[in-house]
Amino acid sequence: MVSKLRATIVHERFTEPGGSEKVVDAFATLWPNSTLFAPLIDPALTFDALKRLPHQDSWLQSLYRGQGRYSHLLPMLPAAMKRARLPWADVVIISHHAFANRVRPPARIPVVSYVHTPARWIWDSSFRKADAPGPLPFAALEAFAVSQRRADRAAAQRPDILVANSTEVARRIRRWWGRDSIVVHPPVAVHRFAVDSRIKREDFFLLAGRLVPYKKPEIAVAAATRAGVPLVVVGDGRARERCEKIAGPKVKFLGSVSDQELANLYRRCKALVFPGVEDFGIVPVEAQAAGAPVIALDAGGVKDTVIQHMTGTLLANTANSEELISRFAKAMGDVTHSELSPRDIAAHAAQFSERNFADSMNRIVNGLLDEEVIDLRDGSGSAVSTSSTSSTSIELNRQ
Repeated sequence: MVSKLRATIVHERFTEPGGSEKVVDAFATLWPNSTLFAPLIDPALTFDALKRLPHQDSWLQSLYRGQGRYSHLLPMLPAAMKRARLPWADVVIISHHAFANRVRPPARIPVVSYVHTPARWIWDSSFRKADAPGPLPFAALEAFAVSQRRADRAAAQRPDILVANSTEVARRIRRWWGRDSIVVHPPVAVHRFAVDSRIKREDFFLLAGRLVPYKKPEIAVAAATRAGVPLVVVGDGRARERCEKIAGPKVKFLGSVSDQELANLYRRCKALVFPGVEDFGIVPVEAQAAGAPVIALDAGGVKDTVIQHMTGTLLANTANSEELISRFAKAMGDVTHSELSPRDIAAHAAQFSERNFADSMNRIVNGLLDEEVIDLRDGSGSAVSTSSTSSTSIELNRQ
């Protein structure tokens, strides 16, 4: 479904590929008459949205060093968003996970903010500790986070509608911003990872994604080493060196692979291991689309995407790393996940399709433009829900 409306799409930055960029690519497909704003755009990277839409950056672009290095610009990003001069449009669509809500659209233009998460580093000290590379960076990030909370909450009051990418994110929006939201799960290209009955499952587990501290890849590596089972690790990042140091002889690091290679690994692996707590988590959905069960913590976005004992195994979460390693090692040594039906797993993943995402977002935006209360009882099933169990509709925010 393609809409003719003119939107201004605001994104945090185009400095590295990730799940939020896939959402913006989907916006560009849905609203092809749009323009795009992001304060930083890495010219060395290719994104579908940048190829499809006219776009503009900010005064910070001249200070960008390339290769995804933007931490020195972090204190200036709020100002770059606030000072952005957005063109006239039918609607402003914000892709938010840090400062994008700070933009000031022209008066009387409706605004929808798709929230990948309120910035966890602003509101959650444990997240800052896990992500900071040392005591001094942590102290600097701590001070900056405290200085941003009031402005972050105030900016979140301005959009007419907040859309959360998972039930967990909707809870954060309520807890940190004091607002209700609508849940629309991100688009996943499930058709690219279809089950292939000609490919047989093999005796290895898979860990896929960026190797960064908050995703806890070392838990999966340590668990596989303890259980004595083969683990294939796909992806790169600053946590790779640490993972390689603790890896046993059955752990294999492939680095970055093509989409086709990743799909093949999903179809061949015994199960995907997912030790981090994600806002949504596209990788577990991709794996399930290929019929692979998922072993993950019962926390974050996987609570929306993985069904216990039907599409995977959800483990009790704990802050104790040693206990986490033991739980994953035990689960990887269990054979029950091999008994799950690949067809049933893939059928469950199908609900997170790009088409369902487009239909849900189109209905929300059209409802906003028509100044309707958005009724969620007659919509697209589990892809759209409220963050409050006491209500099935959400009033438009007219401030």
